[in-house]
Amino acid sequence: MGRSSRHTVRVARPLRSRVSLQIIVGVVILAVAGAVVFAVAQGTRRTSAPTAGATHTAAPAGIATAVGSVPASVFDTVGIGTAKVAPAKIDAPGLTDGGKPQVVYVGGEFCPFCAAERWPLAVALARFGTFDALGETSSAPAPEVYPGTATLSFHGATFTSDYLSLAAREIYDRDHKPLDKLTDAEQQVLSTYDAPPYTQTSGSIPFIDFGGGRVIAGAQYTPDVLAGKTQAQIAAALSQPGSPIAQAVIGAANVLTVGLCEQTAGQPASVCRSKGVQTAAAAMGAG
Repeated sequence: MGRSSRHTVRVARPLRSRVSLQIIVGVVILAVAGAVVFAVAQGTRRTSAPTAGATHTAAPAGIATAVGSVPASVFDTVGIGTAKVAPAKIDAPGLTDGGKPQVVYVGGEFCPFCAAERWPLAVALARFGTFDALGETSSAPAPEVYPGTATLSFHGATFTSDYLSLAAREIYDRDHKPLDKLTDAEQQVLSTYDAPPYTQTSGSIPFIDFGGGRVIAGAQYTPDVLAGKTQAQIAAALSQPGSPIAQAVIGAANVLTVGLCEQTAGQPASVCRSKGVQTAAAAMGAG
C-alpha cells in the first residue's frame, strides 16, 4: 500500500489556533468504471495580506508563462492522463465574489501533496483567467514524505477572471508556521465539508471547493512524479504530452477543469467543449 494523497489537519473551531498534523498511510483512491479514480473532498478559506517571513519567493516570469500557455493540443492529447483522483459532486451553497462563483483552495507550503496539486490547479485556472504574483516554494525537507517537492505558492497571488473568483489560502508556510487566515464564511464551509461523509478524514489538505458543486481533498497523483525536478523543469514538461509530468499534471488539470466548467455554465466554450475536457467529463460521468 502506498502513501496517502493528503495530509490531515486536526482543526480546532474556528481554525485560527495552532493545529496538529498527521500523515495518513495508504493511497486513497476509488476506482470508477475502469476510467479515472475519484475521492471525496472539499473546503474553503481566504487569505490575509502577505505575511512577513514567508518561505517562498516570486516565481520567475517564465514559469508563470509556462503554466498559463499550455497548448490546447496538449490538453487534448493527454486527456485524463495518469490522474487518479477527481472532485466529487455535492449540492451545497457555494461562496461567490463579485457575482462570480468562488473556488476555494486550502493548503500548506510544507505539504508535498499540496505541492503536487498546486500545479494542475494553477494550470486549470489559467484557462479561465490570469495569475499575478505567483510564488514558488518547495515542500518541507525530510523526514517529511516526498521532501523538497518543487511547487508554486498561492500565498500573496491574485487571480483575475471574467468567469470565476479564487480564494487560495496557504494556511502554513514551509516551516509549519501559520500563514494565511480564513474568513468566517470560509471557516464555515471548511468546518462543514472537510469532514466525513464528504471526506474520509476531517481537515484534509489540499482541499478544494468548486463553488459548492464539487469538492476534493488530496492530490490527484503522487508527488514522486515531480521528484528531483526544479520548478523550471516541471514547467517546461507541461507542454510535452508524452512526459510523466504532463501525463499527471495536465491530466489532473483536465479533470479539475470539468468542475470549473460546471460553475461557469460551460464558458469559455473553447475550453469547456475541448476534447481533453470532454474526455475527462466522460470518465467522471459528468459529460
